[in-house]
Amino acid sequence: MTGAWLRARLVDRFPETASARTLVFAVPSWPGHLAGQHVDVRLTADDGYQAVRSYSLSAPADGESAVQISVQPVPDGEVSPYLAEALPVGADVQVRGPLGGWFVWRPQWRDPVMLVAGGSGVAPLMAMLRAREEASGPAPFRLVYSLRDPAQRWFAPDLDRMEADQTGARVAYVYTRRPPEGFPRPAGRLGASDLDAAGWRPGDRPWCYVCGPTAFVEHAANLLVGLGHDQARIRTERFG
Repeated sequence: MTGAWLRARLVDRFPETASARTLVFAVPSWPGHLAGQHVDVRLTADDGYQAVRSYSLSAPADGESAVQISVQPVPDGEVSPYLAEALPVGADVQVRGPLGGWFVWRPQWRDPVMLVAGGSGVAPLMAMLRAREEASGPAPFRLVYSLRDPAQRWFAPDLDRMEADQTGARVAYVYTRRPPEGFPRPAGRLGASDLDAAGWRPGDRPWCYVCGPTAFVEHAANLLVGLGHDQARIRTERFG
């Protein structure tokens, strides 16, 4: 099924930040997917011109509304601004997937999980958090979320609820430009101490998932290795 283009109808769009949007598509022939996988989205213009972009799935499969992606518009981009603002609810696009089999998490796994997100790289990690919650999985999760400022925080209601419900998912934030008033950590780049304090120790043998821009992913993965985490248990997904 991953090689076939499937019709996907936009059924909902809602904001994550002032510019980022989550889109929900109904895909009648969708085969299902694992948390951490992604899809290709294809748009076709009236003149036949086509553009394809890849997006991480930000939620587990859910019946007919099976495909949920979260999009940060790229300035002067030809696809992401259209998806975020202009594609009408009820319109069709094409999707192909699910894609990827390495950067995934399965609810039956019991080992501790450390998620490290840079900006919009939180999207596939949010799918993992939601899959864990949906399945009432036993694996304890910790998320270290690096972002510029509080206004750039994606999935705020879900993250706040998961923390308040004490579901086993703990969240620590690293603000690189402007932290909230009274936040104990000054603005600055993700450091080893952030991962050591908020995440799992190497002796806990966690699976580590890191997602974000290329430079962030390389930096975070190097920090994890430097702290003593097993390289074989560090999985990365990068973009840009």
